Amino acid sequence: MTAEERNGVVFVESVKDFDLDNIFDCGQCFRWEKTETGMYLGTAYGRQAAMSYDKDKELLKIYGSSLEEFEGIWRHYLDLDRDYSSIKHILADKDPVMAKAIEYGQGIRILNQEKWETLISFIISQNNNIPRIKKCIDSLAATLGKKIGEFDGREFFALPDAETLAGAGLDDLAPCRLGYRAKYLIETARQVAEEGLDSLKKLGDDSVSSEETFEALKRYCGVGPKVANCIALFSMGKTDRFPIDVWVRKVMNRLYGIAENNMKEMELFAAKNFGRYGGIAQQYLFYYITHNKEIADEDSNIF
Repeated sequence: MTAEERNGVVFVESVKDFDLDNIFDCGQCFRWEKTETGMYLGTAYGRQAAMSYDKDKELLKIYGSSLEEFEGIWRHYLDLDRDYSSIKHILADKDPVMAKAIEYGQGIRILNQEKWETLISFIISQNNNIPRIKKCIDSLAATLGKKIGEFDGREFFALPDAETLAGAGLDDLAPCRLGYRAKYLIETARQVAEEGLDSLKKLGDDSVSSEETFEALKRYCGVGPKVANCIALFSMGKTDRFPIDVWVRKVMNRLYGIAENNMKEMELFAAKNFGRYGGIAQQYLFYYITHNKEIADEDSNIF
């Protein structure tokens, strides 16, 4: 993989096992939107960017960026240094179900998202569909966050930091239509502000086990097992975490024959069969059930 900058565009060549549709449309992030031209616009780490990918040329373009920003933010954010070809081979070996799921979502990569943003985003995600989650998060950013840029006539805002959100009241959050989640966000923000952001960030350290991270995340208001697993997987680097929501329960039932209400058996199955790549396997399965009409519900409208 090589990268160079030309006229405000970073060209990244030889990017394999990669597909922006699969990555940004598999439920792991909420701040990217596809344009009519096929480009994605979004934000991460307080930066705004536009991205496109040519599968045939294995060429990723990042507009409005620099080579320094690519190396400092986007390379890690997009998980470009991980060998997904090897991971897919390990997961698909002797598992025809997983092999089909991988083929369907072959370009998925687990984003390394900003920890504070992921924490509040997945608190908002509870009992919510993805279009509404995105509206709530964008509204929260526009209401209390800072403007970070413009692209193609659209303004982009960062989510408010913990201190700003901790000082907000329910009336301040009313325009965001967060419902009962507003109280959770304010209380969690107060926890993070009091303890310091580093207390959250350190949960992603290699020295902190996956289970320790999971248990620590559940201390935050509004964070249950599923949300804790999502945060650990999508921002803490704990790729063995296996979030189980209604869609994963469906796919594990329909494709592996595990009863939908037996989440313990699903966790044990994932640990035994997917191991340290359980979270990556989960994303292939989630994408498969939510996008493949052959196994998805006809009335599913998660996206």
